[in-house]
Amino acid sequence: MRAYEVSEPDPEYEGVVEVERDRPSPGPGEALVRVRACSLNYRDLAVANSELTYPRVELPVVPLSDGAGEVVELGDGVRGIEEGARVATPFAPDWLDGEGTYARLGRNPGGTMDGTLAEYVTFPAESLVELPEHLSYEEGATLTCAGVTAWRALVEDGDLTADESVLALGTGGVSTFALQFARMHGAEVVVTSSSDEKLERARELGAAETINYEDTPEWGEAVQERVGGVDHVVEVGGAGTLQRSLEAVALNGHVHLIGVLSGGEGEIHPSPIMGKAAKVEGVFGVGSVAMFERMTDAMAANEMHPVVDRTFDFADAREAFRHVDAGNHQGKVVITLD
Repeated sequence: MRAYEVSEPDPEYEGVVEVERDRPSPGPGEALVRVRACSLNYRDLAVANSELTYPRVELPVVPLSDGAGEVVELGDGVRGIEEGARVATPFAPDWLDGEGTYARLGRNPGGTMDGTLAEYVTFPAESLVELPEHLSYEEGATLTCAGVTAWRALVEDGDLTADESVLALGTGGVSTFALQFARMHGAEVVVTSSSDEKLERARELGAAETINYEDTPEWGEAVQERVGGVDHVVEVGGAGTLQRSLEAVALNGHVHLIGVLSGGEGEIHPSPIMGKAAKVEGVFGVGSVAMFERMTDAMAANEMHPVVDRTFDFADAREAFRHVDAGNHQGKVVITLD
């Protein structure tokens, strides 16, 4: 079968190389999935780029955690799923339900095990999530990491309600899902970006307020002035944005720490945490399979479609990495397989 490997990280992604591999066979309890589409996350850049880092990666590795396809073969003892089922792959195949533990998070595709940028993959059958009928494979391939992360932060951890408000930093995969899930629940959403074009698209998706952070560098104060602070901040920037997020959060609000996209360093003053009784919580390991299933059930009930920025052919996978690295996308970047 065709696949890609990362054997030597490179800042231009020259180390993302197409290879021939043996088609895997499903073992007991496993399913073989023919991958129809897969999508990229920032962590995939970190695996393939020598100027970034991602812990515990075992090279060479087939990159990407996110994928969607059809089940084409079942191993012995599999129950509950049939050949022909349309499925999405999990981020943590051993984390089916309950709290995340190091043991449950030990295996993750595209990191400590081979990922989804290949024609065929095997996973524990009970870890695969059936796609809602209204989603295409391209849309289904966006869900695994960014979708479940945003869902877990706002719904599973944050208990989001319709009378609350959400601040989404930027318009990448996690932030765009956060905007969509917040609107699904009836919450008000504020979105930041350096692009007026992306902010216009965010308003089309339902954002009530938008802030260009280049024009308004004190955007945390601006959020307070416009909406009186927000109940939830989807914090994907890290050290470079956290202080502003603490300024933006409302009394008894919740800051969901997810990413480190801003890089660099930042000095964090704890006084807003104490003064606002704010909850600052890390979102690690994306989420369990049970969370994934609750998310897709909600998406099916609301016929929600993820935002796909652009699709690339399998032969152009390296260009997909570069497109995400350039930061011009809004929503998810997908690679399709014939």
